[in-house]
Amino acid sequence: MARNQESVTLMQKVAAGLQAWRFGCVLGVFLMVTAVLGWRLVDLHVVDQEFLRQQGDVRTIRVDSIDAHRGMITDRYGEPLAVSTPVETLWANPGEVDPDDPRLTTAASLLGINEARLRQRLRDYSSREFIYVRRKIQPSLAREVLGLEIPGLYSRQEYKRYYPTGEVAAHLVGFTNIDEQGQEGIELSYNEWLSGVPGRKRVLRDNRGRLIRDLSLIRDAKPGKDLTLSLDLRLQYLAYRELKAVVQAHDARGGTLVMLDVSTGEVLAMVNQQSYNPNDRASLSPEKLRNKALTDLFEPGSTMKPLAMAAALESGEYQVDSMIDTSPGYRRFGRFTIRDHRNYGQLSMTGIISRSSNVGISMIANDIGGDVIRDFYFHLGLGQPTGIGFPGEAVGVLPMTSDWRPVEEATLSYGYGMSVNALQLAQAYMVVANGGTRYPVTLNRRDEPAVGQRVMSETVAAQVRDMLQEVVENGTGKRANPALYTAGGKTGTVHLVGAHGYEDSQYKAIFAGMAPMDNPRIVTVVAVDAPQGGDYYGGEVAAPVFARVMSDALRLLNVRPELTAVEAAAQTPGQSGERG
Repeated sequence: MARNQESVTLMQKVAAGLQAWRFGCVLGVFLMVTAVLGWRLVDLHVVDQEFLRQQGDVRTIRVDSIDAHRGMITDRYGEPLAVSTPVETLWANPGEVDPDDPRLTTAASLLGINEARLRQRLRDYSSREFIYVRRKIQPSLAREVLGLEIPGLYSRQEYKRYYPTGEVAAHLVGFTNIDEQGQEGIELSYNEWLSGVPGRKRVLRDNRGRLIRDLSLIRDAKPGKDLTLSLDLRLQYLAYRELKAVVQAHDARGGTLVMLDVSTGEVLAMVNQQSYNPNDRASLSPEKLRNKALTDLFEPGSTMKPLAMAAALESGEYQVDSMIDTSPGYRRFGRFTIRDHRNYGQLSMTGIISRSSNVGISMIANDIGGDVIRDFYFHLGLGQPTGIGFPGEAVGVLPMTSDWRPVEEATLSYGYGMSVNALQLAQAYMVVANGGTRYPVTLNRRDEPAVGQRVMSETVAAQVRDMLQEVVENGTGKRANPALYTAGGKTGTVHLVGAHGYEDSQYKAIFAGMAPMDNPRIVTVVAVDAPQGGDYYGGEVAAPVFARVMSDALRLLNVRPELTAVEAAAQTPGQSGERG
């Protein structure tokens, strides 16, 4: 019995020892865990405080970009041609948006997008954090959609480019893409100047990406620079209206009109047909994008005769009163024959121009030589870039040869075998208009006097102007007479070039001229492509456009009328017996 009691006592002691050991172990583990947790708290709040704060900021603080305002394009008087206005862009975090959310139906309807496509995009890009829903919409519409409170749908401010003049200045101004990067015209050539530098800022967002507040500005957005063009929007509208009317009236393929300031070389108007609306490009076709006044080349035809005559007068081998016998009204060069409208017989220098005699001007060209004419054309700015800096400008072709054939000299004198664009032709006529000085042409408003180069004597320039005035008053350009003003110019009618050479039944009608003749202020070139019907000569199609445009333009520029109402009525344009 005593042994049994000893055994029980021993077991009790062992049990008590085990219990005390277990308690000690548990207590030790508890104290150890408490110590670890305490150390971790100290570590997090003291030792690693900066690291953790940074990690928290990474998850809540973002760096957002600030869109820069693109510079405005205006005409010479500050009228807007291209402006950027604040708009909203809706975007979504597909991981937060429920593709089956019924509110997406209303959102898609408001935004004018396909509901099924929107839901499918949200499913397809569920692993991403950003997709565009609709870019650059009116802020009021964005607020209406955000008012649906669809989780994961957000907005951000951007800018959208608008063109107040629409199709009137489209070819000149051009347009930008959706990211406001220039794609055509001035928008492209001056893209770096117009583009701003985006800014950056720190913002605080919640775990759903919603903006809580702006924290700090890292770099302010730098807006793009404004650009003032030489364009006079009043004259641009006027030119566009008249060109569009003549193209429609003659069912023509297209047309071009360029207007230059004689004393500065500034482009006051530049329009084309067909045109497009840069604010609505849904049905835009590539062929309508070209600024044909600069990108399209053509043979200038008889509009070169006054310039060839100027070369002859400058050479000293001919005087303004020299006479040329153009009988029998044609000249043969092998298989090639040059003809006049009829046999004019003896013609003065002025008569050759006013009657647009191919025979007379070709005889002069053969006498003075092709090099003389070619070099004179070059000094007028033909066969070389205008320096205007417009994308896609075509230089043109001015032939150069060491051994001119007589037929090449002859055709060069009346505008065949060479090519120009409309601006180059206007620049050449500008030299005649201002007394012989070639100014660099420009699309930017000039605030300083233009610096030019003399390429023709004032005497010769005045003599050629007298010839051009005779063309309008008594020659092939009678329909170019503007009301209340005198004008001078030259008609031209050339065959269009097709895929297989000259097209027999398709013509380009051209008129190049200036006004008023007592002190020319404006030079204008009008070219109409492939007019249909019975009228296709430059004097019938292009000259009337010149008359209407110049008459209104000079009045808008406050140029004093040269003629009284009675004199203006007496000079009512009539049908000329000659066709140039």
